[in-house]
Formats: sequence, structure tokens, C-alpha cells
Amino acid sequence: MHKLAISLAATAVLALLSGAANAQGYPERSITMVVPFAAGGPTDTVTRLVAESMSKDLDQQIIVENVGGAGGTLGASQVAKAEPDGYTLLLHHIGMATSATLYRKLPYDTLNAFEYVGLVTDVPMTIVARKDFEPTDLKGLVEYVKANADKVSLANAGIGAASHLCGMLFMSEIKTSLVTVPYKGTGPAMTDLLGGQVDLMCDQTTNTTKQIKGGTVKAYAVTSAKRLDALPDLPTVAEAGLPGLEVGIWHGIYAPKGTPGEVTQKLSASLQKALKDPNIVSRFAELGTVPVTDAEATPAGLKSKLESEVTRWKPVIEAAGQYAD
Repeated sequence: MHKLAISLAATAVLALLSGAANAQGYPERSITMVVPFAAGGPTDTVTRLVAESMSKDLDQQIIVENVGGAGGTLGASQVAKAEPDGYTLLLHHIGMATSATLYRKLPYDTLNAFEYVGLVTDVPMTIVARKDFEPTDLKGLVEYVKANADKVSLANAGIGAASHLCGMLFMSEIKTSLVTVPYKGTGPAMTDLLGGQVDLMCDQTTNTTKQIKGGTVKAYAVTSAKRLDALPDLPTVAEAGLPGLEVGIWHGIYAPKGTPGEVTQKLSASLQKALKDPNIVSRFAELGTVPVTDAEATPAGLKSKLESEVTRWKPVIEAAGQYAD
């Protein structure tokens, strides 16, 4: 029995040393970064920009793989089940936090099935309406929708979409339920808003800035802490009287649970370098966002964000009673 114990201990030590050696030479081949949405969307764009810059730093290609479906949970599930060797990663947005409540049966434990690499960016939202909607500012909008709740329609791009989450938070903050109209994507929702078939929408600056600048929609506020350079005349939700509506579509990078700490730290360091890449900084600005700080682009920064966001969204989603399964 004593010899067996020594043998087992020796095996464990060898495994640890082997893992450390593998981590030290990491990466030795290409890396797959899963984005759990279709190609061409805002999260896919962010992923490809980050992957390109990190590839240069790590001297290995990062291949972006789109695994869309089920509000991002299919792609997340694939990464959760992958080998924890640092060669399969996930770049997901705020849906990583909200899916923990939106989906009552998930094939993985949101907070415990992954190792954390770091936050990437936080895209703000805007509250917009059809251009001939009566209220002229956010205060007037809140008063109007409270008085006409059964007549005001609020569009979204489907359950779990950024516009759906922001809309739920808006209704929660003003303590009023509106007539919600789900669409299959942001495009059809925006088309009907432009055509006057629906009244309101809350969506990412990547989807609304062009329309706001063109005057084809009426804008009430941006959900960031500060005004945007791209939309300097648009007040923040705090300035307009709804500080609790401050929200952004944040993105983070994850690895399967059990990925060596040396690997996640190396990836985090590479992410921090990538977020200082002039190309990323300028392209993010075009998308109405900025890279996060070095402190946020860390395992601790992402872990803290995910935990706080799961807690924040749980009562909002439960109060709305709208689930994805």
C-alpha cells in the first residue's frame, strides 16, 4: 500500500510537471476561438478583430469558428466540453450572464464550467423611437408610456438579444410593462421602427448610430456612463433621470474549465496587448465603443463582471417571466 501511495504521488507530480511544460511552450499550433453567433454581427466583428491581433502576438493563427443558435448557448456548450488545453476558446457577450436565467436547463454551469481570460469591450445601447413619436425627451417618454402602456409597442430582435435585454431593463426601471414585439433579428425590427409599425426599441450603438445621425429615428438617451463622441448631443440615461438603466453589451474571452493557469495568464497578457493595437482602437471607435482597461482584461476582471451581471439580470428576467426554453 505504501508503494502504491508513492507511485500515485509520483504520477501526480509528473502530470503537473508535464502540464507546466506544455503551458510553457504554449501555443504550439493554431487556436480556435468560438463566437456563438452568426458571422457578420457585432460580436463576430469584435471577435475577428481581437483574434487577428492576438494571432500576431502569440505567433500562431487564431481561427474564428461561428457556432450560432440557442442564444449563444450552443457555442458556449461546445467550448465547455472541449479539451482544457488552451486551443479552444470562447468569445461571448452579455448573453453569457443572462442565459443563466433565461434558460432554465443549460448543459453547463455558467459560473463554473469555464476559466476566465478577460473582458474585451462594452458596447453601449440607445433608446430610440419612430421619428414621429410624440415624447421629446426621456422624462416625457417615461410619462407617456406609463399613461399609454397598453398602446406602446417595444420591438426587440428576439429573446436573449441585446435589444430584448435592454427593453426588459427599461420596463423594470420604469415599473411598467409594454407590448413587446419580438423579431428574428435586428434588421427586421429596425425596418419596422423606421416604417412606424412599432414605437420603441433599445439597441446597440452599432445598430442605431447611423439612423440617429440620419434623423430617421428619434433618440432619447445612451446607456453609457459618459456621452459618446459619435453622438455628443445625446444625453446619458443618468443625465436624463434613469441611472439604473446604465447597461452595455460587454464581451469576454473564456476557456474550458481546467485550462492551466499559465495558459490563461498568457492569453490575458496577449489580450491586453491586442486592446492597445491602433487598428482595434480605431475600429472599436467606429462601432461606438472602446477597449477595456488592463485591469478588466484579466481573469479576475471577467470573473467579477460575470458574477455581478448574473446577479443583476436574474430578478429582471424572472420579473418579466420571459424564458428561452
